[in-house]
Amino acid sequence: MSHVYCPECGYQNPETANFCAKCGTHLKQDETGEQTMTFTPEDVADDPGAALRSSGAGDPGVKGPALVVRSGGGRAGETFFPSGERTLIGRSPECDVFLDDVTVSRKHAELVQDGERFTIKDLGSLNGTFVNRRRIETDETEIEDDDEVQIGKYRLTFLRGR
Repeated sequence: MSHVYCPECGYQNPETANFCAKCGTHLKQDETGEQTMTFTPEDVADDPGAALRSSGAGDPGVKGPALVVRSGGGRAGETFFPSGERTLIGRSPECDVFLDDVTVSRKHAELVQDGERFTIKDLGSLNGTFVNRRRIETDETEIEDDDEVQIGKYRLTFLRGR
């Protein structure tokens, strides 16, 4: 059986692995290569999600937290606005944040808001949940503004909003 070594941590993974089992780094590059997205001022004015992406911080018009898809599944730039105390993330259409891909478990993770504090918890998913490229276990992990959250092949940025 062949192996693929992680470019980030050097961990030896099976040849068929898409993500490093130790640190969560994406092991295979898409055949299409990287995509560059360009926004004009008019695009930003028409799309509040574009304002969030281009500034790297919350837009004054955004109320509450947001998860912005940075890469994965051809959905770069899509923005989710979690509402309520608990936000379920997964492949099930009943989830608050629906990520339709086999690398995502049906009920993959949960984002919890407790006052001003935000935490994310893996719900026993097969591929794991990563915060800033570190795998989290079933314990809640606090997330801050601009933290990267990886769920399956999706990389999202957490923004608090203003």
